[in-house]
Amino acid sequence: MMKIKSIYFLIGTFLVLLISSCEPNNPFDTGPTYDVEANLEIDREKIEEYLATAEIDSLYRVYDRGVVVIVQEEGVGTRPVAGSVVYADYTGSLISDGTVFDTSIESVAIENDIFNEDRTYQPIEFSIGTGGVIPGWDIGFQRLRPGSKAVLIIPSPYAYRDNERELIPANSVLRFDVVFRGLD
Repeated sequence: MMKIKSIYFLIGTFLVLLISSCEPNNPFDTGPTYDVEANLEIDREKIEEYLATAEIDSLYRVYDRGVVVIVQEEGVGTRPVAGSVVYADYTGSLISDGTVFDTSIESVAIENDIFNEDRTYQPIEFSIGTGGVIPGWDIGFQRLRPGSKAVLIIPSPYAYRDNERELIPANSVLRFDVVFRGLD
């Protein structure tokens, strides 16, 4: 008798799960899945067009998973690894029109009308691989040495994807001019 009740309970539970998964208002259905590969391909073309006309001095370029690291001045020492603490100054802009959307440098913020008097302008501090910054920064900074000056070109899948942010449209390819100040 106990076995029959257990079987009925399992069948009932299965049917409830089956029926609820077909519910049109399923809270787990968050819409279409973000297509990383398709967006990387679209952004690759945008990046190629941008680099064909952008005048960026460089010692060399590194391509890593779609992120382009353009080294302008080579630093010295060990490259950061997961968990390393990085200190850097940066200016972020859109490759589409050059709009500066963020910086750690007060004079650049003032010059581009994005100054916020409630903010302290200083080098950013973040740990590699902990989610404290966009994934493109983790990828790019692992290719640099402390003291480097570089330009990071970051496709949307390694930036903000299809999420709009203040001054950053969805699916934007970003440019960061960075100065790698140090490493802990």
